[in-house]
This record gives sequence, structure tokens and C-alpha cells, in this order.
Amino acid sequence: MKKIGITGCIGSGKSTVSKIFAQLGIPVYDADSNAKALMISSSEIVSGVKKIFGDESYHQDGTLNRKLISERAFHQKELLQQLNAIVHPAVSKHFDEWCTINSLMPYILKEAALMFESDSCKQVDQIIVVTAPEELRIARAMKRDNISHSAVISRMQNQFSEEEKLSRADFEIKNNEEELLIPQVLKLHQQFSS
Repeated sequence: MKKIGITGCIGSGKSTVSKIFAQLGIPVYDADSNAKALMISSSEIVSGVKKIFGDESYHQDGTLNRKLISERAFHQKELLQQLNAIVHPAVSKHFDEWCTINSLMPYILKEAALMFESDSCKQVDQIIVVTAPEELRIARAMKRDNISHSAVISRMQNQFSEEEKLSRADFEIKNNEEELLIPQVLKLHQQFSS
């Protein structure tokens, strides 16, 4: 079974591309949403997050106080690094278990925003980077997350640049609202399936 990574900068549309692969019957592991789930379900991670951000990092009902964590983590690099040191190894282990369950598929996808930054690129055989012009990415992220231009820029500073991601990638899917996504996905799907 081939393991294909899919990544891209904030607002590039990697989730949209992953959904197209999923429509083709390909299992997609969403590292970001699995990380969020593990941050609630894993007692080890919960206690680690509380050590870094305090008890107020979780609401009374046990849900994550995302607003507090993202505001602190994206403004203090050392807090973000501490958080990643707890969450990334747990996600990595969870992904390995998920791969075992899906081992009969010709290939699977792992979608992760910080694939290169977290070294989870080592868990996959090849990597697709979804690209889009910077202003389009910023506009998408502002609309999707209901955040300011400066908040998007702040998050972008915690990711490798698009050029850096592309230099490490095996494939590129252009999501620039000019080239059609589906033919690009189908071409790669045929390649990975053979």
C-alpha cells in the first residue's frame, strides 16, 4: 500500500482536494482533525496541554478552548513547539494504527498542514502539495475561519513557505481557480492506483 501525503499552506484548498480523492473511494487520514480529537480523548495529551496553557485551556464540559490555545500558541513560538511535541507523536502513532486498518487499499492519503514542519513526511512515500496564489489563500482562510488578515499572516509564519513545500514535494495540484481540480486529481489517482 502506497502512503501519499497531501499538504499545502493555509487556505490552499488541501481539504477540498482530499474530498475529491475520498469521492474516488480513497481513505483519507485528516491529521489536523484527528489531532483535535486526540486533544480531547487522550488523558496524556489533556494533562500535557494543561501544563503548557493552564486549566483554562479546556472548557468545563471538557472541550478544547481553541481560541485561547491558538491565540497563545501562534504568538509564542516556544508554546507552539511544546504543544507540537505532545500532539505530533500521538497523531503519528494513531496514523500507523489507521494504516493497518486500511492496508488492503492500493493507496491512502494523509492530509496534514504541517507535514514537513512536523516531520510526518517521513511516514509517507510521496507528497502532493496543493498550491494557490498567496492573496487567494489569505482570502479563503479569512472567510473560512472568520479571522483577520493579520491573524492569517501570523499563522502563515508558523508554516514553511509555498516555495519551500514545493521544493520538497513529488507532485503539485494547482488550486488557483483557473485550472480544474478534478482532472489533476484523476491523473494522480490513476498513477497511484497502478
